[in-house]
Amino acid sequence: MKNPLFRGANTAMITPFTWDNKINFPLFGELIERQIQSGVSALTICGTTGEKSTLDDKEHKDCLLYAIDKVAGRVPVIAGTGSNDTRYCMQMSRFAAAAGADGLLLVTPYYNKTTQPGLIRHFLTIADSVDKPIILYSIPSRTGMGITPDTYKTLSEHPNINGTKEASGDLELITEVRRLCGDDFNVWSGEDSLIIPTLALGGQGVVSVLSNVMPKEVSDMCSLWFAGKTDESAALAIDTFDLAKALFLETNPIPVKAALTAMGFPVGEPRMPLTFMSEGGKEKLFAVMRRHHLIP
Repeated sequence: MKNPLFRGANTAMITPFTWDNKINFPLFGELIERQIQSGVSALTICGTTGEKSTLDDKEHKDCLLYAIDKVAGRVPVIAGTGSNDTRYCMQMSRFAAAAGADGLLLVTPYYNKTTQPGLIRHFLTIADSVDKPIILYSIPSRTGMGITPDTYKTLSEHPNINGTKEASGDLELITEVRRLCGDDFNVWSGEDSLIIPTLALGGQGVVSVLSNVMPKEVSDMCSLWFAGKTDESAALAIDTFDLAKALFLETNPIPVKAALTAMGFPVGEPRMPLTFMSEGGKEKLFAVMRRHHLIP
């Protein structure tokens, strides 16, 4: 049995920027502290929500170093080091491991669109090169390919591959992965709207966008489930479902940055080619946020 790298709510942290598009480290620290004080179980730094793809090498490394230092071991820090270039992925993964990250999040190689045997070679090459737990990340809507249950089964046999963040939205796939891999492979929801179904299938929690905005609620949702209070957990999921969906009215992290800005956290504009949220999108998002008393 593989012990999960974390159990519960893991916030996929945004990366805040200043007005002149530099990383706002003081605000980054404030947001990290807010998450920890709200009870989250882990933090992912420089993932999709953290706009890793538009951070240069120095910014990427500086974000990881800052977060690891700020968290100071209070919760696990998972570093987003995935890439469509296996050599570069290996370099960044080794850097994060040496810097003190507790684990690595590796997205499927985007654009290249390799085969399933290529995925196996890619992930095993990285897993052989570091001595840290790895969470795979399947999000076909952004990368153009997913991970099949049979590929998951093969990868689950490597001791450094701890599990996956499944963001395909395919509950049948998650069910088959749980059947094939059992407790030798952990599954986390990559969709805030599917936390409860994933937990019901034996999942270990969520890597969440929603918890940037509502960290306590997402953390409580998972904690209640594991405490056996499944009705209360499900009620919380149902109540927050509208906001979970609203945060994807436009490409992530456009809406979550708009939400945090409206809440008084000036996190800045997403980096191009992403832009500010449309006025129509903000109107819909803010209406949902008002229902939750997040903004006046």
